[in-house]
Amino acid sequence: MTPLIDIRGVSHAYQTKSGPLPVLDGLDLQVPQGAFCAVVGPSGCGKSTLTRLVAGLMKPDLGEVFLHGEKVTSPRKTVGMAFQNPVMLEWRSILENVMLPLEIVAPRMRRAEMVARAEHLLAMVGLAGFEAKRPSELSGGMRQRASLCRAIVHKPEVLIMDEPFGALDNFTREDLWQIMRDLRAAEPFTAVLITHDLRESVFLGDQVIVLSGRPARAQYVLDVDLPDDRSIDVLYEPKATNMLHVLRDQIRVAQGRDAGGH
Repeated sequence: MTPLIDIRGVSHAYQTKSGPLPVLDGLDLQVPQGAFCAVVGPSGCGKSTLTRLVAGLMKPDLGEVFLHGEKVTSPRKTVGMAFQNPVMLEWRSILENVMLPLEIVAPRMRRAEMVARAEHLLAMVGLAGFEAKRPSELSGGMRQRASLCRAIVHKPEVLIMDEPFGALDNFTREDLWQIMRDLRAAEPFTAVLITHDLRESVFLGDQVIVLSGRPARAQYVLDVDLPDDRSIDVLYEPKATNMLHVLRDQIRVAQGRDAGGH
């Protein structure tokens, strides 16, 4: 079966004053339709560059990226994106911020339908009653919930998340993991999550890709064999802790250190 996301031999370098800085080197990666793929690796190894390539926001120097077998050469309307900083338009209400992608990609959609769709998602993430608030009136965690709604309001085929929970406290972060789990069950999509949090990668992912040090390749793939309706408690069970140990060792290898700290 053709994967929904197919990255073939992708290499990319940034031009700096001291010359090219390679960040990806012959990267191959396939993500099946409906899968949740978490990507981890050393800092600066090209994880964010990978998301921009999949979204069509930039082109690789070498290699190709395909969505549904079609080469990605420009930004795609079928891709939703969520970032660490949930940037919102302060002059628009939370409801209007969430509706924005629909106004762009589905301008002929009736406004009543847009409102209903946005209100439905906001209710799912616990923001019913906050639709008329401005972004500055919400906490960071609440803004991130709204940002997730905005990213999927137009029912994208692919949701790309670049460390969307990284700036939050641990309790809020775990709460949002569970919200993301529930959103995915109710609104099926294929996801690529960039994260530095190994617990996050195991809780949310169907598979975890470990990138090598820069310039990065896919160093290791972990299949996460946990229930779809997993709770936070599963992270303290032996199966999950064993996965975390494997990932931690792989990160040490990617950083140029021996696994196990030797």
